[in-house]
Amino acid sequence: MTGKNDTRQLQWDGKKIQALRKHLQMTQSELSEKLGTRQQTISEWETGMYLPRGTSATLLTMVAEEVRFRYDASKNGKNH
Repeated sequence: MTGKNDTRQLQWDGKKIQALRKHLQMTQSELSEKLGTRQQTISEWETGMYLPRGTSATLLTMVAEEVRFRYDASKNGKNH
């Protein structure tokens, strides 16, 4: 069952998270505040130490959709 608001969850990795953060023109601290997490968590995601799961991954996807972020690895992290 797919509805209008049903979106495919992005698979987040460090490069995508960093690209989203830069697209938002935010620091790690600012993004962490927006997501309700620690700055260290954002750093750990961006370095690949950990990957966002569950609610965190969903929130990243929601933020990305809100700002119409599109990640294209073939453009070295640049997006439009």
